[in-house]
Amino acid sequence: MSGLFALLKWIVGLGALLWLAIAAWMALFQSRLVYQPMRSVTGSPRDVDLAYEELRLRSRDASGAPVWIQAWFVPAPQVGKAKPAPLPAMGKSGHSGPSPGRGTVLFCHGNAGNLGHRLETLQILHRLGMNVLIFDYQGYGESQGRPSETGTLADAGTALQWVLERGERPERIVVMGRSLGGAVAATLAAQCSSPLAGLVLESTFTSIPDMGALLYPWLPVRLLSRYQYDTLKLLPALAEKNLPLLVIHSPEDDIVPAELGRTLYEAYDGPKQFMEISGNHNQGFLLTGPAYDQSLDRFFRDVLEKRGSKLSES
Repeated sequence: MSGLFALLKWIVGLGALLWLAIAAWMALFQSRLVYQPMRSVTGSPRDVDLAYEELRLRSRDASGAPVWIQAWFVPAPQVGKAKPAPLPAMGKSGHSGPSPGRGTVLFCHGNAGNLGHRLETLQILHRLGMNVLIFDYQGYGESQGRPSETGTLADAGTALQWVLERGERPERIVVMGRSLGGAVAATLAAQCSSPLAGLVLESTFTSIPDMGALLYPWLPVRLLSRYQYDTLKLLPALAEKNLPLLVIHSPEDDIVPAELGRTLYEAYDGPKQFMEISGNHNQGFLLTGPAYDQSLDRFFRDVLEKRGSKLSES
């Protein structure tokens, strides 16, 4: 009997040590879970026959030091032309005055890869007649620095400032974020002093601690997390602005549980729509096919072409 007790004691002790080791690893290296950048940018809009302007925008890192981030501006299709004329390769656009297209999407991508992995998204938004500014966070692709919560939010603010300085009106700007980018997009929309046209949150979580607690219920994630990205907390400020919201999520999402997307939608008191897509986290927007495009098209029409009308709830 004493031998069995000793064995059980040894097993419990080993389990406790393993639990502590995993908790310590997550506490020390959680940035590797939150940010998974790739440095090599292997594609560009040119590869999918889109004219674009390559930009280097000045942002600031977590310490306040200046850093340069890479961005692409893809203009909306020009009416009556098969292809828009190529834009300058680098620097600020010389364009002044009203922007072409239905409006401008400021796209905040997820936590992995870089700009070169978002070409399908650029094609979809281009087909829908939108200008698109997409940027890489610090430490991603050719952007300088290292990623951080403060830095990603600063990068989004830098990107929005460029769009505004280019001459785009706030009421023609839709901020769109996928996965981690949804939290970045929501923060940007909440902090913007001028009302924007709308906000799209695709495959997005309520907060990092909420997501971690669902994925690792056996760990004290809420105590260990150094990151917040708390979109749920921002919803009252967004509703106060009466900002139209489109939430997109798949019940088959294998990374961000669908219940978190539903929670965001149900908790929002402003004008809202919900789009259920199919497929996994990284491919859902493609696997859903035309229905995905149609949902975005309807939202853009509501917030850009029918301003002042009430959004229908799904």
